[in-house]
Amino acid sequence: MKNLFPANPILIVDDEKSILNSMEFTFRSDGYTNIVCLQQSKLVMDYLNAHSVEVVFLDITMPVISGDKILKEITVHFPGLPVVVITGLNDVKMAVECMKMGAVDYLLKPVERSRLLSSLAKVVEVSGLRRQYSLLKEHMLSLGLKNQEAFSHIITRNKQMHTLFKYMEAIGRSLEPVLITGETGTGKELFARAIYNLNPYPGKYVSVNVAGLDDTMFTDTLFGHVGGAFTGAGNPRAGLVEKAANGVLFLDEIGDLSAASQVKILRLIHEKEYYPLGTDVLRKADCRIVVATNADLMTKIEEGTFRKDLFYRLSVHTIQIPPFRERRDDIPVLTDYFLEEAANNLQKKKPTPSRELYNLLNTYSFPGNVRELRAILINAVSQHESKVMSMEVVSSIINRNVKENVVLEMKNDPYSNVFAGLDDLPPIREAEEQLILEALRRSEGIQSIAARMLGITRQTLSKKLRQYGQ
Repeated sequence: MKNLFPANPILIVDDEKSILNSMEFTFRSDGYTNIVCLQQSKLVMDYLNAHSVEVVFLDITMPVISGDKILKEITVHFPGLPVVVITGLNDVKMAVECMKMGAVDYLLKPVERSRLLSSLAKVVEVSGLRRQYSLLKEHMLSLGLKNQEAFSHIITRNKQMHTLFKYMEAIGRSLEPVLITGETGTGKELFARAIYNLNPYPGKYVSVNVAGLDDTMFTDTLFGHVGGAFTGAGNPRAGLVEKAANGVLFLDEIGDLSAASQVKILRLIHEKEYYPLGTDVLRKADCRIVVATNADLMTKIEEGTFRKDLFYRLSVHTIQIPPFRERRDDIPVLTDYFLEEAANNLQKKKPTPSRELYNLLNTYSFPGNVRELRAILINAVSQHESKVMSMEVVSSIINRNVKENVVLEMKNDPYSNVFAGLDDLPPIREAEEQLILEALRRSEGIQSIAARMLGITRQTLSKKLRQYGQ
């Protein structure tokens, strides 16, 4: 399963062999592996008619057919193909004309390495975004999912989630890495398994949480070792990369990877090669890389703890899973599923959820997302003794979670109190009235639920509402 980067070749056109060799070496040394060089300008259009191309680096001054004439033809016949013009002529007029004809950049020989790579990186990034948009648009226009069984383990009726499923189908046969982001508890590993289910190759799904692994442990876990590589390594051991051959290797919590390990992952993606511990003999990798994180990688890049080049290689395909609070229409179906799961595991009869239960759950923000909902319902089922799911039990669990979350927030940020930023504090009566009104809004006017949210009895709430004329 050969994985070239980028997906379509980088075409370099120049009549000087030394220039072709120099540019190809520069690109390959930075991890670009899909490169085609043409020394004869007359071959360019025939090649473009037969192959999809990522970008063309085009020399202007060439015999037979000049670069500006080729640029005109490309503009007419391949209007979406980016062209970077390279020339030894410091001619401002020519540069302006080329840009008017559609060139995306104009480089003057001799081109500095950093300038050349920067130009290529921008083009590849924009091309990747265009491809993702085209794939998503194509699938959005299609009727439903073609591989529903691939997502059968993800319980949802949410339109936003189904949009992600369509996008995943579109990239299912791609060999490029996939970056899955989302808060803790949103189901990132479930999405990784769905990508594996869409994978057309017969290999295994292999996963590992890389958080907390130092570089030696990371290398041994992923790449394995030969006999005698270190004390206690009597026999050789295959790493997870080898075990995931022709399959999917899922790396969770990629944002916590050490700097040294990031370099090794970058090489694995760039070259599809790695070194097991204790040997300088290269091994070939043959698996698709899927990674996940709940961290903000752009912030980590700014802080200098995550490599920018690795981020761009990992994020060719990106899936952002929405938090549970943004898909509350899934509360009924997930509640029913988790109640049945908990009842089966605890060998109890499944309790019947009431409408008030759904309203109560709908008032909670679920900072732990779907995983927290599951934990709440398992805990509730373990305590319930009647046919209908006990509102008191669920309410007490949620109230305890709310208090724990508030304590944690205050510990991390002592100024997170809602009144901390006010110059003048409101009177207690006014603050209490606003708090009651908000509880009623969240509970959709159901006083029993509003009272539970406020930690008071329904009778006390009714009394206060009469006092405030509500």
